Amino acid sequence: MSFLADADLLEIYRLLLMARRLEESFGDMHSYHPAVGEEAVVVGSFFGLQEKDYIAPHYRGALIAAYMRGADLRRLIAGVHGKATAYNGGRFRGDICMPIEFNVIGMFSGILGSSVGLAVGAALSLKLQGNGNVAIATFGEGTSNLGGIHEAINLAASLLLPIVFVCQNNQYAMSMNSREAMKCKSVADRALGYGIPGAQVDGNDVLTVHTEVQAAVRRARSGAGPTLIETLTYRVGGHRAGEKVLYQDAEERQRWQARDPLLRLQDGLKERGLLNERAVEEANVRVSTQLKEAIRLAEGDPDPADIAEGPEHVFAPNVTASP
Repeated sequence: MSFLADADLLEIYRLLLMARRLEESFGDMHSYHPAVGEEAVVVGSFFGLQEKDYIAPHYRGALIAAYMRGADLRRLIAGVHGKATAYNGGRFRGDICMPIEFNVIGMFSGILGSSVGLAVGAALSLKLQGNGNVAIATFGEGTSNLGGIHEAINLAASLLLPIVFVCQNNQYAMSMNSREAMKCKSVADRALGYGIPGAQVDGNDVLTVHTEVQAAVRRARSGAGPTLIETLTYRVGGHRAGEKVLYQDAEERQRWQARDPLLRLQDGLKERGLLNERAVEEANVRVSTQLKEAIRLAEGDPDPADIAEGPEHVFAPNVTASP
C-alpha cells in the first residue's frame, strides 16, 4: 500500500479527516472556497516536509496546509472570521493571508497565482543559503493558464531552483470546465516546454500524491531543479460554499464522489488492519470534538480594535546580521 510506517498512515488519515470536517464547517459561508473532495492533494503534497521548507498552498485547502505546518486551529478559523486572535490580527482573510511564521506563503491579495511567484522567490533564497530545503507551491488548473505562472515556472527551471509545482486540477475554474479552457491534454504536458519533468497522478489517492511529490522533493533537494505535478481531483461543490452547481454533469459528479479520497484511504487502512469501524468512529469523535471547540472559541473571539496601523504591521523587523 505504501512505504510509510503505520503511524504515518494513521496520521495522514487523521489529517484527511480533519481537513474534511474543517472544510464542511464553512458550508454556509458564501465567501469561503471549500476544498471538500480535494483534501488528498493538500495532505499528500505537504505531509512529511522538513521544518524549514516553505509551502505556498492553493487558497482551496490553505487552512489544513497551515495546520499541518504547526499553526493553531483556533487562530486559523478566527482568521476566516476576521477576529483579532487571527495570525494577522483580523486585518485580512486568514485563508488568504497565511501565517508566514510557519513558512506558509499566502496570496496576500486577491490575485490568483501570486503565491507561486512568491514561492519561487523563497526557493531562490533557499538555493542561495544552500541548506537543502525546498518549496512546494500548489495552484488550480485555471490559475495555471495565467502568464505569471508560466514566468515563475520558467524562471525556476532556468535557475534549477529547489521547488515542486503541484497543479490541483479540480476540473472547474469557477463555472468553466478545464476542457473548454485548455487545448493541451494535461497541465503536466507543459513541463516539456519548461524543460523539467512532469507527471499526472490520481489526486484522490493521497498516498499516490504523497509518493510522487516526495520523489520530486528529493530531486529538488539534490539540486536537480523543479518538477511539475498535475493531480487530478474534482470539485464536488460550488466555487463558493453554498453555491448551487447547475453546470456539472450529474453522472460525472457521481463518478467522482464514488472516488472519495477519505473513504478510499479509510478502506485501504481497514484492509491493512490499521482501522476498524470502532476506530473510525473514535477518530471521528476526536476530530469533531477538537474542531467544534476551536470553532466555538474562534467565533467568540473579539473583533479587531479600531486602531491605526503602525510600521510594525507593515514592515519586517530590522534584524542586523552578525558579522
